[in-house]
Amino acid sequence: MRIGYPCINRGIGCKAAKTFRLKSYSEERLKQTVENNLNCLKQILKFNLVNNLFFFRITSDLIPFASHPVNKFNWQEHYRSKFVAIGGFIKKNRMRISMHPDQFTLINSLDKDIFERSKKELDYHRQILDLMELDTSSKIQIHVGGVYGDKKKSIQRFVERFHNLENSLRRRLVIENDDISYNVNECLQISKQIQIPVLFDVFHHQINNSGSIKEALELCAKSWDLERDGIPMIDYSSRNPAGSRRNHADSIDLEDFKCFLAQSLQFDFDIMLEIKDKEKSAINAINFAMRDLRVQEFFESLC
Repeated sequence: MRIGYPCINRGIGCKAAKTFRLKSYSEERLKQTVENNLNCLKQILKFNLVNNLFFFRITSDLIPFASHPVNKFNWQEHYRSKFVAIGGFIKKNRMRISMHPDQFTLINSLDKDIFERSKKELDYHRQILDLMELDTSSKIQIHVGGVYGDKKKSIQRFVERFHNLENSLRRRLVIENDDISYNVNECLQISKQIQIPVLFDVFHHQINNSGSIKEALELCAKSWDLERDGIPMIDYSSRNPAGSRRNHADSIDLEDFKCFLAQSLQFDFDIMLEIKDKEKSAINAINFAMRDLRVQEFFESLC
């Protein structure tokens, strides 16, 4: 089991998600921003290594306007050696990487223009992971999308469009249950049709429920091929007691985390903490979980 956090480290003094407004776009501005983001990403990964955090979600903003028509710069070739070096660090230290495009990336949109933009955005994420020369256990997680008044047709549209994506992209994709439209069982039904894994989001499952956590873990785990996909990925958070039921916690609730670990003892997985204080909670979680045999076995395997 690896434990990690997404996108931003709040403590090291740099931001790998630095961007700028479209009206300020210039190739020089883009180069400066990407240089900053890649350098900061390296700092974050080094911080994570020191703190035993071996799972990280790279921000989608690493390359600003990467899939936008305004960007004519061949950033892939210009920064190829930097990507290879970062990927080498990741592989050497047995880290795992994921990415998660924003909510406007919709394969099943009724609007074909949105679908075409979504394809370009997904391919940008695929290029990042390919440029780092990471294997297909490094995943791009997406939601199924909207219901648009007819869930059956929306699922069918997702499946048909998925089959028309390039294989280099399809092999990276996983679908995640959400807190409104598509629960675990519905994602599993889609998974059977297109043969990609379901990433189990614990917090979303508690809101949009389709069975027990233990049952959902077991069913989702079966959708992962160990050789092709790696061990299952899971998103974990708990509710912020001061906010609405859909608000993620500001910091980890160790009692809730303890309960989750107890329910998941028979499974091995890598866990992404979607908690607002990022690395702070991740460090608390790894220190707490060090007594867990799954964590101990991972660290023993590093020796």
